[in-house]
This record gives sequence, structure tokens and C-alpha cells, in this order.
Amino acid sequence: MDWYPLFNSLRIAAISTVIVFFLGIACAHWLSRLPGLVKAALDVILTLPLVLPPTVVGWLLLLLLSPKRPLGSWVQGAFGVRLVMTWQSTIFATVVVAFPLMYRTARGAFESFDQDLANAGRTLGRSDTWVFWRVQMPCCKRGIIAGAVLAFARALGEYGATSMVAGYTPGRTATISTTVYQLWRTGDNAGALRWVLVNMAISAVFLFAIGLLERRREPCRCQ
Repeated sequence: MDWYPLFNSLRIAAISTVIVFFLGIACAHWLSRLPGLVKAALDVILTLPLVLPPTVVGWLLLLLLSPKRPLGSWVQGAFGVRLVMTWQSTIFATVVVAFPLMYRTARGAFESFDQDLANAGRTLGRSDTWVFWRVQMPCCKRGIIAGAVLAFARALGEYGATSMVAGYTPGRTATISTTVYQLWRTGDNAGALRWVLVNMAISAVFLFAIGLLERRREPCRCQ
């Protein structure tokens, strides 16, 4: 059994999770300070990939990254790098589809944060940066970790957008999801089932981890 699809899927999911972890936290924290109407409009834009079909997301990425498009053509001409049909190109797809999960979970954690704690820190002369890292983040860490776990699981199971921007090449761009489809398409149901069971086992572990985090969550409060 060729384990490359598992290695490639884990690699892509890990890199994507690191990216959306910081992007999601930054956007959630920044939007929390904006006026209501602007916040609502940007929230729709940032959450849109969550409800769009993955194939639509993949098609939009092809319009942006294809070598026949300005950005893709410029990158390939200037750096000799293709932005599609490589394993790295799947990172673009997984970041886009996993970002809303990280962003919305982090936003929910920040919105449930007791602002009296932040105000107490400011009255003691602490900067907003100090309050964010030393007060708000520790209080919201379980929700943020849950968001990262969800983002990883989503990136691990992504198929529609990845298959459009990277295709399926054994040993190069194959992931668990694209391998399952390819094995089913060629009539190898036993092989497809093995990869389905692998994917289900990994997903179950992450869902169990989220459940533990949810049960242990205790919101911070002023004493």
C-alpha cells in the first residue's frame, strides 16, 4: 500500500492549519474592533468559502492562479513556479476552505471574552498588546485550539477545490480524498475502502479531541 497520499494529506493539512491559525486569529481580533455594519459585511466575505461548493472555490482559484491568468503567468515567468497542478498548490485550496472555520471559532471565543478583564489590565497601565497576549488569548485558548483542530480536519478531508487546482498524480499531488475517488473510478473498491477507513480513523481522533476541549472550556470571569 502506497502511503504517499496519507503523508501528503497530513503535510498539506499541517501547513494550511498554521497559516489559517494566525490569519483567523488576526482577522477575528481585528473585526471585533470595527463598526457593526462594516463588521457584518466583512464577515460575509470571510465566511463565504464555508458555504460555497468546493468546486466553485477551486474554479475561482484556477481563474486566479492558472498560468493563463495574469497572476499565475507572472509568477511562472518571474520565478519559474507553477501555482497549479503541484502539491503546494493544494495549500491555496485548503487554506481558503479551512479559514472560515478557524476565523468563526476564534471570533466566537473573542466575543465570549469578558471585556472587564481587558479593562482591568488597561487601568493598570498595560498595553493592548500585553492584554491580548497575556489575558485574552489564555482565556480564549480552548476555543482557538478547537478552531485549529477543525481547520486541520477540514483541510485533511478537502477534495473538490484540491482536485481542481492540483489534480491527481500518484506520488506527486495525490491526497487521501483524490485517491479514494481515483480508486473508486477504476473499480478498486477494496483499495478505496482502506483509505476511507484511514480517513475516518483520523477524523474520529480529531472529533474526540474537540469534544474534550468543549467539555473542559471554562470562560474567564472577573473575580
